[in-house]
Amino acid sequence: METPTEEAFHELQQLVSELTHRVNFLEAELAAFPHRHADDPTQDEMLAISAAVAAFLGHRASIKQLHVRRRGSWSRQGREGIQESHAVTHHAPRHPLGGL
Repeated sequence: METPTEEAFHELQQLVSELTHRVNFLEAELAAFPHRHADDPTQDEMLAISAAVAAFLGHRASIKQLHVRRRGSWSRQGREGIQESHAVTHHAPRHPLGGL
C-alpha cells in the first residue's frame, strides 16, 4: 500500500476545508428556518387535506394557511365557540325541595 504523497495530503486538507465551510453554511441556513413543532402537520397530511378540500369543492385547491389548534377536540372547540357567542344569564340556584 502506498503512502499518500504530500500533494495528495494537501488535496485532502483542501477538500475537508471546503466541506467544513459547506456544513457551516448549511447549519446557519437551517438555524434561520423556524423550527417545526411536533404537532404541526406533515407534508403528507397537508396533501391529504388539500385533496379532501379539492374533492369537496369539485376543483383543485391549494392551502395558503393552516392554523393548528392544540387544545381539545374540534367538536369541543365548536361548542365553546357557540357558548361564548351567546349571552348567558345565570339564575339563582333553586332549592332542591321546592323552597322549603
